[in-house]
Amino acid sequence: MLPRLIGMVHLGPLPGSPASVDHRLDAVIDRALDDAKRLVEAGFDGLMIENFGDAPFYADDVPKVTVASMTAAVRTIAGATNVPIGVNVLRNDALGALAVAAASGASFIRVNVLSGVMYTDQGPIIGKAADVARSRAALCPDVAIMADVFVKHATPPPGLDLADATHDLVERSGADAVVVSGSGTGSETPIDDLRVVADASALPVFVGSGATEATIGAILAVADGAIVGSSIKEAGLATNPVDPTAARRLVEAAS
Repeated sequence: MLPRLIGMVHLGPLPGSPASVDHRLDAVIDRALDDAKRLVEAGFDGLMIENFGDAPFYADDVPKVTVASMTAAVRTIAGATNVPIGVNVLRNDALGALAVAAASGASFIRVNVLSGVMYTDQGPIIGKAADVARSRAALCPDVAIMADVFVKHATPPPGLDLADATHDLVERSGADAVVVSGSGTGSETPIDDLRVVADASALPVFVGSGATEATIGAILAVADGAIVGSSIKEAGLATNPVDPTAARRLVEAAS
């Protein structure tokens, strides 16, 4: 069963990425571990770890050093916390995320484009649901897949509507939960979009962006859970450390 409130751990630039400082991993993991502990102490019942600092992102096949670095980060955080952990390898390396999960003991992954095609700043990204399903079965069959519909920072093909895309994702991709978000990182998820997805989905539905202390109650009246990042960071910026007070207040608002 997936956690209801999932707090984001945004990793800093990993070795090999353009913004990496001296290609050192220890400092990145230390900062991520601090964020993870703050989220758990605030009452979040799950974590999602992603390589947010690695922009510009590869479309769907990250370097091997990224998979190795994320595995080290997830294993360290898992050893220091007691909540389920998810992995998102940006931009859309679902097979890499499964490899990290298999090697680290993570419980779930997030896949931004599991089925269909989306037009992104990395170019067109085509879902690899068949490969992902077979890789999961071979490597880590108990790892759940959270899959985005009309993922943020992307544009769907002309003529495809949200309900139809949700039906295809739910019925034909092997996903275990559906994620719906706003237009970009930290952007509010339109409640009307959330209702469309919830009505079209037989799977659990999560909000993937824009959840705040003020909106989490309305979100959870429709959705099964939320992935929360920017609003619980210092100054509301995803790249900043977790703000313990903001994190705790959001959890209290969700209860």
